[in-house]
Amino acid sequence: MTKLTTGEKNVLRAPLGILATATATHGTGRDDDIPLPRLPGFVESAFSPLAYEVSRQCLTERPDGGTSRSSEAESGEGARTAVALASLLGDTTTADLASRRMVSGKVHNPLLFMQATPNSVLGHTSREFQITGQMFSVSTFEDPVTELLAMADLLLEDPELDRVLVLGVELGGGERLAAVHRELSADDDSPAPDLPASAGLAAAVLLGRPGAGTPVTVRQAEHPGADADAGAVDRPGGIRGLFCLAAAHRRLLRDGGTVLLSGPVAYLLTTDTSDTADDTETHAHQ
Repeated sequence: MTKLTTGEKNVLRAPLGILATATATHGTGRDDDIPLPRLPGFVESAFSPLAYEVSRQCLTERPDGGTSRSSEAESGEGARTAVALASLLGDTTTADLASRRMVSGKVHNPLLFMQATPNSVLGHTSREFQITGQMFSVSTFEDPVTELLAMADLLLEDPELDRVLVLGVELGGGERLAAVHRELSADDDSPAPDLPASAGLAAAVLLGRPGAGTPVTVRQAEHPGADADAGAVDRPGGIRGLFCLAAAHRRLLRDGGTVLLSGPVAYLLTTDTSDTADDTETHAHQ
């Protein structure tokens, strides 16, 4: 997992088209919590099942972003899709379980080592949807929305890519998470996640170049503005901003218009795509 920081904020050079969004929570006590999906080869932790679930929702809502094995559509579009996953600490639930087994003298379980690596669920997703584009896992103590959008912006400079699936996963608190968070936030005293230890959050956004087929676009806003959605970032490394982006996307699909999201970097989501022709050409290197 690559660690990223935004000492100097990344800037979107051109708008991105939002093709689909998805969110999922488990064990948080919210009304919209879902039962933990069953994912073959992944046990105990909510990390990989939730990551796969939001990816599946995006990719099946827009089947041109990847072809599932169960789909009757022709395969091959997965080669034009890249994936980037952001998580501050990764699958701490599995890492804790493996550590407890080791110190108690139990036999090492190679399955736990495998699933503790965030790339493992990306590999499972790529197999299910025949995705052969680039795949990345990143860790950031800054705003995951900014990191993921900037990465998608950069990846779409490749003319052989049409889509980038970005997702964020966050697990509930535990001793490992609390200890690492204290060390990382020593200079600014940021609050640690207050989720139950067994809880998990995940959100995904399928992005492409703006234009036909992308009714909502996202661009960097010059100024946050008084009407921006407040609280898009709740703590460093938290993925609440991705939930805010997904909610704004759903609202715009229903009502149209424009939504301004606040955060370390402000973003403007709009259904007005009349001025994106030049931006599309920039991304496609035409």
